[in-house]
Amino acid sequence: MECLSCGNCQQGEAMYYCPARNEFIIDESYTRIRERVKSSWKKGDPDYESRRKRIRREQKTG
Repeated sequence: MECLSCGNCQQGEAMYYCPARNEFIIDESYTRIRERVKSSWKKGDPDYESRRKRIRREQKTG
C-alpha cells in the first residue's frame, strides 16, 4: 500500500477518503466543538404568537 499523494489526508478534515487504502478514514484526534445557536423566538416572547401566525400564513400561500 503506497501513498498516492492525493492530499486528502493533509486537508485537516475529520473524515476523508484514502484511495490507496480504498476506504474512508476517520481521524479521532480531530475534534470540533460547535456551540448551539439559541433562537430568540421562544413561547415566552410577547411577539411569539404573531410571528408564528405570520410564518404559517406565508407557508400556506407560498
